[in-house]
Amino acid sequence: MLLAPPVVCRSDETQDKPDQLRWFKEEVYPHEYSLRLYLRGRFPDVRDVDDVVQETFLRTWTAGTTQSIRSVKGFLFTVARRLALDLIRTERRSPICAVSDLREVLTVSTEPNAADATTMAQEAELLVDAIESLPRRCREIFLLRKIEGISQREIATRLGLSEQTVQVQSARGMRRCEIYIRRRLNLK
Repeated sequence: MLLAPPVVCRSDETQDKPDQLRWFKEEVYPHEYSLRLYLRGRFPDVRDVDDVVQETFLRTWTAGTTQSIRSVKGFLFTVARRLALDLIRTERRSPICAVSDLREVLTVSTEPNAADATTMAQEAELLVDAIESLPRRCREIFLLRKIEGISQREIATRLGLSEQTVQVQSARGMRRCEIYIRRRLNLK
């Protein structure tokens, strides 16, 4: 892909250096192909080699208006290398990832934010208070059944109670916790 030489100076500057355009066409522009190959091979992480080449040409043109460049090829490759490294560093600091499906970006996060985490902590604290307000035996059965997930039969065996008692105490514990939480939250 051939790019036109950059036009960065006013017409009176071009007249001051009539050989600038000739110099660029003869000395700088012929290295474009090898410059592109170098950038693609040495810096595969650079997504837009065209931009690096164009910026390199622009900086070389600007430098050529103010100073004499002894080794144009060396100057071009040095400028291109520095630009590529700057782009890679910038990309690492603030990466921009290409997205093929916009729905991936628009997916709502399910991770809790600070407000959600605070609310969850407050709800957990309220539940702990509700459980602690239960009578001792009711609390013990409730914790074994609802928190630890132990079966009614195993709780009955472990505590020497009937399964019916475990079922009734577990239901009472649930109902009392619900009433406690509703009162604390001023719900009816």
